[in-house]
Amino acid sequence: MRSNDRTMFDGQFRKQVDATVKPIGRGLARAGVTPDVITGVGLVMSLGAAVAIGAGALSLGLLLLVLTAVPDLLDGAVAKASGRSSVRGAFFDSVADRVTDAMLFAGLAYYFASTSEPAWVVLLPVAGYATASWVSYVRAKADALGFDAHVGLVERAERLILLGVGLLFGGSVLVGMLIAIVVLNLVTAMQRFVAVWKQATDATPTLSARRDERAERRRRRNPRASRSASDRRAERRLRQAESRRRR
Repeated sequence: MRSNDRTMFDGQFRKQVDATVKPIGRGLARAGVTPDVITGVGLVMSLGAAVAIGAGALSLGLLLLVLTAVPDLLDGAVAKASGRSSVRGAFFDSVADRVTDAMLFAGLAYYFASTSEPAWVVLLPVAGYATASWVSYVRAKADALGFDAHVGLVERAERLILLGVGLLFGGSVLVGMLIAIVVLNLVTAMQRFVAVWKQATDATPTLSARRDERAERRRRRNPRASRSASDRRAERRLRQAESRRRR
């Protein structure tokens, strides 16, 4: 079951962005650049961004964050242009996204800890990463089970935009953006959970239907065992009566 409630980026800008980067992807593919190389470059950029943020160089961290997003946009375009779209590439890209998020939020936590911020502020990046993981997990598990969880307020693109705004202004704005990320992640995770719960409920037979189905399977495997106890007792009495008559 497909839903019309899409995330902001996928619902509004995905097609436009794909159309924009498509010529760039063709050019990189002709130059022999592979999607895996681009994904690897993005990982290196994200490591640099995390180190810069942890060191307090928020402007440099913002620049590297933007550069991290560029490979993330281009690897898919290169894969399509070169005909190298594969399950392995999709797996690598997904894992790289999770590693990138972990490094960025770790850099933020280190930055807050080194500036003697209150404990709850230091824990905000941890909460941001944890709730982002919930959002990703619900969708991944739903996809694996054949359900549609492509719903909700935010995905990774929106989180990076909010994080970029926070890095641009720093201070209380950065703290506010992290709070917004945590709250929006929680809302999105709940939206996806509810959506999948409804689909799974519709696809799950009732308890009585499951009982009947199990009974039918048993009857097919062993027709004799499917007879009731009273039927078996009556048959036994008939056999005994027949045996006495023969004597």
